[in-house]
Amino acid sequence: MKIIRQKTKSILVIGMGRLGKHLAMKMQEFGNSVMVVDMKSKLEQDISYLFNDYMIGDCTNENVLKALGVSNFDICFVTIGENFEASIVITSLLKNLGAKYIVTKASRDIQREVLKKIGANEVVYPERELAEKMAVRYNATNILDFFELSGDFSIFEITVPTHWVGKNIGILNVRQKYHVNILVVKNKMELQPMPSADYTFGQEDSIVLMGKENDVFRLTSQS
Repeated sequence: MKIIRQKTKSILVIGMGRLGKHLAMKMQEFGNSVMVVDMKSKLEQDISYLFNDYMIGDCTNENVLKALGVSNFDICFVTIGENFEASIVITSLLKNLGAKYIVTKASRDIQREVLKKIGANEVVYPERELAEKMAVRYNATNILDFFELSGDFSIFEITVPTHWVGKNIGILNVRQKYHVNILVVKNKMELQPMPSADYTFGQEDSIVLMGKENDVFRLTSQS
């Protein structure tokens, strides 16, 4: 079987707080070329053994960014924690220096608007996104995982509702009655992608489905 490998990317991560460090480690784990930068010299010992390419420097200084050659990176992440002023300056400098794609961390909507105007291609809210995901997951006892899509729809992994056990998809009339689409059924033995209407649910099954939050909450509340 032919294995298709994804093209590796050149990544710059500015700010070695918790988000920046974990992001950089994961991107490196995926086989990408990762350069990390932080202004705190006390972090050098912590990051030098994790990353081959690192720099201790203040990226609000244009000369530091010029030395990095930011236009050569596929993605530049600005993951600075509390210093929003520094995020603004660095994002603006990255844009002016020809960065291809800039992703900047924010904590409030007003910050997002500012960052977008000065050149960020994408603005992320990691704390808010995590909080929303946790709220959805723990809103019902049997939601195992959750991934938000665009619009009103999301992908959920749920344990099989008790009243579904021993019945098949066709009899349950899942799509029409519950307004969800079953993508995968998982059990200890195997995965069943796009299961047919005659698939009968077992007690240990979990289900990956797509639907609106309210529809899924209504379904899980019946379990």
